[in-house]
Amino acid sequence: MPLFALDQDLIFPPVGMAEPDGLLAIGGDLSTERLLLAYRNGIFPWYEGRHILWWSPDPRFVLFPEDLKVSKSMRQIIRRGTFTFTTNKAFNEVIASCKTIPRRGQDGTWITEDVKEAYGRLHKEGYVHSAEAWLNGELVGGLYGVRLGRAFFGESMFSKYSNASKFAFICYVEQLRNEGVGLIDCQVYTEHLESLGARMIPREAFVDAIRQLGV
Repeated sequence: MPLFALDQDLIFPPVGMAEPDGLLAIGGDLSTERLLLAYRNGIFPWYEGRHILWWSPDPRFVLFPEDLKVSKSMRQIIRRGTFTFTTNKAFNEVIASCKTIPRRGQDGTWITEDVKEAYGRLHKEGYVHSAEAWLNGELVGGLYGVRLGRAFFGESMFSKYSNASKFAFICYVEQLRNEGVGLIDCQVYTEHLESLGARMIPREAFVDAIRQLGV
């Protein structure tokens, strides 16, 4: 089946039309309206070269906040106050670091200048949030993602210091849980996030869940 090509119309094909690897469509743009429509339908963008690719994998890798696992060593780090945690204090620095420092297990990054600009607009409009870990006043780890309803769609994270991104993630998950968030989308499998409690669920269950959470 040919890959669905997006044009100027704000429309996506049903996620059930995605290829086995989750690839659903190509093209379109990163306008605020299109990005929000994508997330509300269980779809996220990922660049490959110059092309915007839109994905909705099955199964979907998610973390339910109540399933968060915090190791004994991480609890000790948190108790010692090694890092300081903040939110939305350094979004531009976080996304810039995510762009230049690949995730564990990846050779490169999908974050282009267009992506930085698009998510920067969403941040200014209150849809995108960042979480930061600081060490002696220096930003050493963090993550960013999209918050819609009672769901958070994680996009990328970085770490310049051992356990910094894990610390930011744990603190932010606990904050989101306290704010009533019921699901954190991790998109695709990583061993790192599995160790923190993330697991696979069917795409259909994921789409149902985000709708129930008011996305």
